[in-house]
Amino acid sequence: MIIPLSILAYAVVMILIGVYAARKVKNSEDYVLAGRSLPFYMALSTVFATWFGSESILGAGSKFAEGGFRNVIEDPFGAGLCLIIAGIFFNRKLYRLHFLTIGDFFKSRYNTTIATFQSIVIVVSYFGWVAAQFLALGVILHTILPGLSITVWMLISACVVTVYTIMGGMVSVALHDTVQTGIIIIGLIAVLAAVLPLVGGVEGFVAIIPPDHLNVFPKSTDSMLAWIAFATALMTQGFGSIPQQDIYQRAMSARNEKESMWASIVGGLLYFSIVMVPIAIGMIAAHVYPDVLAVDSQLLIPKLINEHTSSILQVVFFGALLSAILSTASGALLAPATLLAENIIKPFYTSMHDKLRLLTIQAGVVVVALGAIFLARNPDAHIYELVGSAYSVTLVAGFVPLAFGLHTKWVNSLGALTSIIAGIGCWQLADYSQTAIPPTFVGFSASLLGIIIGSYLGNFIRSEEKVMV
Repeated sequence: MIIPLSILAYAVVMILIGVYAARKVKNSEDYVLAGRSLPFYMALSTVFATWFGSESILGAGSKFAEGGFRNVIEDPFGAGLCLIIAGIFFNRKLYRLHFLTIGDFFKSRYNTTIATFQSIVIVVSYFGWVAAQFLALGVILHTILPGLSITVWMLISACVVTVYTIMGGMVSVALHDTVQTGIIIIGLIAVLAAVLPLVGGVEGFVAIIPPDHLNVFPKSTDSMLAWIAFATALMTQGFGSIPQQDIYQRAMSARNEKESMWASIVGGLLYFSIVMVPIAIGMIAAHVYPDVLAVDSQLLIPKLINEHTSSILQVVFFGALLSAILSTASGALLAPATLLAENIIKPFYTSMHDKLRLLTIQAGVVVVALGAIFLARNPDAHIYELVGSAYSVTLVAGFVPLAFGLHTKWVNSLGALTSIIAGIGCWQLADYSQTAIPPTFVGFSASLLGIIIGSYLGNFIRSEEKVMV
């Protein structure tokens, strides 16, 4: 009885925080970027919470148990790398521009058409990510309280997250993240200490890990295709998530550009370190329940906790797990909703006052939630794959125009358009043709080539026009 009551109390607290956060929201910038006022510890917490969701605990742990570090290159390696790269190369420059969304950058650097198209691409990429969080919430709550189906629990969870996100926006997200980050770290470490004796302590744990599981890089004898697959897995989230609105709004919520930069760098290092804890728990669970690993690896860790820990530790673990997922889900709902309002709907208005813009963003939260629920109800959906698929589209369409547009002056709108069309077109063509080379790598390479060729062509046309004049 203690676990259901704890979950109910936790949900009530989350809603109350949302109500409190709503009182802090005065305009759309408060709602989307928390008024650019977060102190370092809050900025760090919210950046860290960007990735620490269902895939970090349920997904990465089971994937490592199945195939070792090579099976989790995207997350945590790519995810941690993304935050570090964003902090070093992107945050300072973007912070100085004072844009509300990442789409505003594309509009300012290129044109409205590029911005709108990029925003559509980014918004679409979020549905899989949010769906993964809703699915994870359904799986966890069904494991704890099997009286209701996964689908029903998923719907209830989605309603709770949507309500408190609508109320407080980024202020709500930041407050939740600050509280939840502490719960996550303490909870996971406590659970690991409790389950280690199941395999004979630290020495026993080391003994159950197959030596090949610790290899990160392909073997020296592997083919070039193996190295391309490795690079693709690392880039998919490491580069592909940098153009995401969620990364942007969390980092831009810091009170100055220096803290924005360091929040991302430290957040990436912290993320990579903490994810090793659920990976270790997942390995222990796979050793105790090899049959579950073969049937449904997503249930590994919840089953271990449910059957081999005390009620108090179950409350601690599931509280930490729910904290992680709710943190990720709320930010992931707000991000595409903001792009939808600011860069897809707003261009149709000659003018949009701030209150209407705020209401449009809140309506967008509902739209994204409904789309994610529809996707999560797919019976073949798997948490880790849902998340991984979310970054392929932004890698092939968004990263190259963002990186070149921010750090060079010679690229232009034609180059950006060529990059987007070539990236998405070649990605889909390679996927349809089932090429040996990963389709995402093909798309990224085409995007890179497209911006170079398109920009040189655009600059040539412009110079010819000047000569004719």
